[in-house]
Amino acid sequence: MITYILAALAGVAIVALDQYTKFFINDNYVLAESHTLIPKFIDITYVRNTGAAWGMLSDRTWLLISVTTVIMLVCICLIIKYGTRNKLLFWAMIFVLSGGIGNMIDRIFRGGSVVDFLHFTFWQEFPVFNLADCAIVLGAFLLIIYFIIDLRREAKKRSMSKILPDNKNELK
Repeated sequence: MITYILAALAGVAIVALDQYTKFFINDNYVLAESHTLIPKFIDITYVRNTGAAWGMLSDRTWLLISVTTVIMLVCICLIIKYGTRNKLLFWAMIFVLSGGIGNMIDRIFRGGSVVDFLHFTFWQEFPVFNLADCAIVLGAFLLIIYFIIDLRREAKKRSMSKILPDNKNELK
């Protein structure tokens, strides 16, 4: 039960911090305004993104809302089905869900665009992003780790089943 409470608190904190930073940027910066946060590493650059990462699917708000809704429903279903049996999967879904909610709020209440403001200055081609994006990427990274661990576990089971004979027939 404590894990669910912590997850709810973490999810609310992620969405609240994401929305707070977006409101702050929206109220204190003009579009395309940029200021150095950490020299030669990251700037605060205010942009509005009508697409997904790297501007893909720009101006296809309803498609992005639909895809995000489906992904969020999958996250909820996995949380309901597996609960906290696997903490890595559980927290991956919490992060993806929280980030999805943060960006969904923008798409619905900010005319289909998302407020982005974090910009790596050492990698100019990398898209400007926000805290919700960070949560989604962290969740995706945890999900990849979960799948790698699960694949290794399955491979180990298969190799062990080849080594150990099947004793079912011996019991009869």
